[in-house]
Amino acid sequence: MQRVMALIKPSRLENVREALHASDVHGMTVSEVKGYGRQKGHTEIYRGAEYAVNFIPKLKLEIAVKADQADNIVSIIRNAAESGKIGDGKIFVFDLEQVTRIRTGETGDTAL
Repeated sequence: MQRVMALIKPSRLENVREALHASDVHGMTVSEVKGYGRQKGHTEIYRGAEYAVNFIPKLKLEIAVKADQADNIVSIIRNAAESGKIGDGKIFVFDLEQVTRIRTGETGDTAL
């Protein structure tokens, strides 16, 4: 099993959700996060005052999948989240040692 974690622009969430749903992926956790990478923030003007925004708002998606599905999920997210501009985000894949469904006690792939 693997955990796919993607950091994407908030405006791309619906595209990603629809693409994943069409590929029969129904479970996903979404968190609002802030950070920076090559984008390095930007400046904004609010009520006449200019200020620096060093941390850019992003969404973090987390999806637990069977190991053989991970590459496909990464491709789906990348295609749906890509705008071609800096700040599109990143996708990480981690090994997932154990999963247990609380309600039934199922473990492993059956718990997904």
